Amino acid sequence: MIEPILHLRRELHQYPELSAKEADTAGRIVRFFTPLAADSIVEGLGGHGVAVVFGGKVAGPTILLRCELDAVPIQELSQRDYRSTRAGISHSCGHDGHMAILAAVGAELAASPPERGRVVLLFQPAEETGCGAAAVLHDPRFAAIRPDFAFALHNLPGVPLGQVIVRRGAFNCASRGMTIRLSGSTAHAAQPESGRSPARAMCRLIQGLSLLPPGIAEQGETAFATVVGAELGKKAFGTAPGEAEIWCTLRSESDATMARLVRFSEQLAAEHAGEDGLTVSIACQDVFAATINSESAVQRVREVVAPETLTFAERPFRWSEDFGLITASCEGALIGIGAGEELPALHNPQYDFPEALIPPAKALFLRLIQRCLTGGGSCEAMKNKGPSLPRFPLAVWMAIALLVIDDTSQLSLPGLI
Repeated sequence: MIEPILHLRRELHQYPELSAKEADTAGRIVRFFTPLAADSIVEGLGGHGVAVVFGGKVAGPTILLRCELDAVPIQELSQRDYRSTRAGISHSCGHDGHMAILAAVGAELAASPPERGRVVLLFQPAEETGCGAAAVLHDPRFAAIRPDFAFALHNLPGVPLGQVIVRRGAFNCASRGMTIRLSGSTAHAAQPESGRSPARAMCRLIQGLSLLPPGIAEQGETAFATVVGAELGKKAFGTAPGEAEIWCTLRSESDATMARLVRFSEQLAAEHAGEDGLTVSIACQDVFAATINSESAVQRVREVVAPETLTFAERPFRWSEDFGLITASCEGALIGIGAGEELPALHNPQYDFPEALIPPAKALFLRLIQRCLTGGGSCEAMKNKGPSLPRFPLAVWMAIALLVIDDTSQLSLPGLI
């Protein structure tokens, strides 16, 4: 089955699509799975999402494995035969490889379905903007495939091929993009005092965002703001500016710290705007919760990975993932897996997913399925112990999903968080 998987991966690589525009990508996934006789294929889930379900003969837990459909707005610099055909768009994060891994898992399940429980393969839209998981959770059809356990992986360049990295608790950071708009009034450049320029407030605010006060983060916790850009006025030498925008990314290891970081940024903006008689408006996009790995899910990973190929990360990764909304609703874990030490970094225009990673990643997922669904009830025992972090009831995580959708609706520009 390896040749069809490689063909699919390279086809997906050639025709990448940005977040919320993955219709063709979803269609390719559906066409791949149609002849494999899955129990059901749910299309259009949370946008262009696809869920492929394989059920066993005996009722049991549901395990969900998730990958991502979307690409990133990066021009690929490659001469490969299967290089991206779409200008300014590429799979420079490896989501084409993640889809190929789940396709390989699906091919195995079609040949040998689980005896007990269900496996849901979720091809999720819009991960890069943080909107996809929320939209999937908000889709009424998700309730029918709601999992007891959920796992996802992300390839990690710079790490030996196939090396598995996990962490209990926070695996990667919460983040959000924040646009701060300062509004005053223009004036003739010869009489700037007759207007209200946001120039000084903008400069003070840029400096203040980089200097977090004590108490924002817990001792030793990562939390910071990165100013990624700013705009002041226009290139009109006869006019003093009346408008300015600052674009920054907020990042923290926990959602509680993120809430404090947001409040601090809002208060700081209001303070500096008020000093110069300006008004301020703030909008957020690309909102990601921290991804929290449950104790029981990490234990399942530990049980199926050889000790010499398993590493426990000391700190959460700084990058963000919207899988955190899914792990908030069930026992789950995001897993890192080495893509090779000599590979370019993620989001590098030279990056290309290493196809040698497909077999070991597929094997990892298959072992997790076996452990959770037919592992002598060990997963049920872990569930009865209770998770190390609180699980949210359906109504709560649906509310979280709605909040994320609402928070990201104010701006439509794609971002890289």
